[in-house]
Amino acid sequence: MPKTQNFENHAKYYPLHHFFIMPMALLFLGWTAARMDFSSSQSISESIYLGLLAFLVLLISLLTRLYAIKNQNRIIRLEMRQRYFYLTGSPFYKKESQLTSAQIIALRFAGDDEILELMDKSIKDNLVPKEIKKSIKIWNADHHRV
Repeated sequence: MPKTQNFENHAKYYPLHHFFIMPMALLFLGWTAARMDFSSSQSISESIYLGLLAFLVLLISLLTRLYAIKNQNRIIRLEMRQRYFYLTGSPFYKKESQLTSAQIIALRFAGDDEILELMDKSIKDNLVPKEIKKSIKIWNADHHRV
């Protein structure tokens, strides 16, 4: 049984990505930069080659994470459209155009009993995501986030 989720513990870390792949990619880039040698044409060529390789390793590890998060955000938007329609019987588009993506993502953690009121308050007071999350009384946990 997953532990109860709330504002303090909802951030998610993937140990393989956050504590191994990214540190190793940064270490490889730093190590490569520190070892660059421009004393001869041969060493210049090897330094540029390794520098590009190190940069690509870092970029690929960042890009895969970025793609996953962007896909998750699209799914959240669809989830919120369906949820809003379920709760109100009307489309979400008007409200959606008044909210930022970050606000919509924060609102998804609100329970059905408070989401509509919190949504209106977010629009009216232009709440930042952190304020929205802190305003949630009954946390709607999501243990499947990326």
